[in-house]
Amino acid sequence: MSILSNLPEESSIISRRTLLKLFGIGAVAGVTGYSRFVKPKPTVFQKDILSLPLTLNQAKSAVVVGGGLAGLACAYELSQRGFTVTLLEKSPQFGGKIASWQVDAVGEKFRMEHGFHGFFPQYYNLNSLVSELEITDNFKSLNTYSVVYRDHYQPEVFRPSHSAFPWNIVDLAIASPNRLQWGINLTKIKHLQVFQAIGGFEREKNYQRFDNISVADWVAKDFPQGLYDLYFLPFAKSSLNAPDLMSVGELMQFFHFYFFGNPEGLAFNGTKDDMGTSLVQPIINAIKSKGGNVVTGANVREIEAKNNHIDALTYQVGNGASHLPFSVKRNNVIADNSKMKYFGAADEVFAVAEGSSEAISLTCTHQGCIVKMAEDGKFHCPCHGAVFAADGKVLKGPAERDLAKFEIKGHLADNKLELVAVNSKSFQPETIQADYYIFATDVPGVQQLFQRLHGDVSQKMRDQIIKLSIADPFAVCRFWFDRDFYWEQSNFTSLSGYALTDSITLYHRIQQQFIDWAQRTGGSVVELHAYCYKEKQFPTQEALLKTFEQELYAIVPELKQANILHRELVNQKNFSGYPPNSYANRPETRSDINNLIFAGDWVKMPFPCGLMERAVSSGLLAANEILHAEGLQRREILSVNPEGLLQI
Repeated sequence: MSILSNLPEESSIISRRTLLKLFGIGAVAGVTGYSRFVKPKPTVFQKDILSLPLTLNQAKSAVVVGGGLAGLACAYELSQRGFTVTLLEKSPQFGGKIASWQVDAVGEKFRMEHGFHGFFPQYYNLNSLVSELEITDNFKSLNTYSVVYRDHYQPEVFRPSHSAFPWNIVDLAIASPNRLQWGINLTKIKHLQVFQAIGGFEREKNYQRFDNISVADWVAKDFPQGLYDLYFLPFAKSSLNAPDLMSVGELMQFFHFYFFGNPEGLAFNGTKDDMGTSLVQPIINAIKSKGGNVVTGANVREIEAKNNHIDALTYQVGNGASHLPFSVKRNNVIADNSKMKYFGAADEVFAVAEGSSEAISLTCTHQGCIVKMAEDGKFHCPCHGAVFAADGKVLKGPAERDLAKFEIKGHLADNKLELVAVNSKSFQPETIQADYYIFATDVPGVQQLFQRLHGDVSQKMRDQIIKLSIADPFAVCRFWFDRDFYWEQSNFTSLSGYALTDSITLYHRIQQQFIDWAQRTGGSVVELHAYCYKEKQFPTQEALLKTFEQELYAIVPELKQANILHRELVNQKNFSGYPPNSYANRPETRSDINNLIFAGDWVKMPFPCGLMERAVSSGLLAANEILHAEGLQRREILSVNPEGLLQI
């Protein structure tokens, strides 16, 4: 029997003293000296003792490869300190997972994104950039944050907090309508261990104890079921890692950052416009204002390392196709049909129409995903919705260039073709020599960079990069409807208990472009997000769209009476994975090459952080490594309390 089940169900007010006794932390709360009413300040990481110069007094240069949040943060900081910065991004737009691009819908133009992003108050480093850029007016508070469960539980509502642990958990218990269903029984050793584990975070000990087991395996036996259903499952998935593939050590640091080490609560801000307009473009403008060179559509072709030092980097704007003949083998994975045969593998796949003397590259010219032929006879990008005709001509963005074409020079033995690029619309390759190089791409991107990195590179570092994991894919579907609907929860709400959907966002109540459209038309714009789904369960875009639509009607039955005017699907597999036994081998900010620095959410972080804050913090850490090497004052980097209070 649960201890909490002894409490009368009609009791809606529980004294804090009683709750502290129930959780066995009354003594700890007294020892900490944390006031119920005084919020602890953030922890300063790696603070310089001496007062050092802020800017360079000599010319120094840096090349940042990757224009997501990590690369943007690093390039911004270095550019403000006097470095000559070149920022290279493979896509047509900057931002990575917070990028936005134009789509045509309902006869108008809108900005599409990879899904809603919340700006939590404990995103200290990201929020400091927002303040420096003087763009705080680009954000609005969403006031509350709800989690709605399909079965068994009442909705949970999270609000801003001003209390540190344990008071924030006490407040959560008092406010939770499901507190009697948490299932915690402190007479069970496993339950005590769970509570100590999540309340006693110590980074290295945490990973030593818990990095060898997945969340799914950890909770499979004798775990408080209500605690898992209500908090662990929805918040584990919001990390974009599925419980069966996520390290418990990683989940513990995630929970410490968002709950136990965080006195800020879970309410957050959203952008008034799309992320590109609200955040990305102001950062780009700040980099350019200091003379930074920002390049989109940049494909890195070669990186040379000599004497433990990167000597040069060569990139090309455009499709980057080689003009030298090369061979590709018949693809046995993609099924041929009467119209097409396929050659190549992985991210280099080519389609050859029956009787054609040309091959079409299936690498999307937007972000490099492999397009697939749909039932309509067109190539559809599974990542961002670009559409190409059967001959490779771009029909629908965000891609801006046609698929690359290759002349078939000959048929070789072993089912191989010899190909050579034709009509390549690209500039001449450009070689850059810089003092520092920062790799700030996603996991697939950094793995591709290492394939192009030649010369003096340690096998240990290559192995670290090769072993980086990618999480299950995520998908976003945005719907335009011809009518609005009643919704009593928060305008961004996490969902639990559905086969695919993990959250719903009401864009026509958050972002101005959609608010304006809804006011003019009486319509609504709704987005569903699947954080980490299984490809075997949803192998095609059709399967994703069908399930999203079915689940939307279950979530908002009123929309069954509405007409879908338009829908956009974003489907991508490039988020960092944090599987068991991955922490020890994860690359750190400084690499084995003297002038090569890493940034990104795949980098081993020295303090708790998550999602956008993790990316930004990694970029600022990378910048600090370079600033420190040049004798400059490092940027102040903040984190939540790096350790929990229930350590043993």
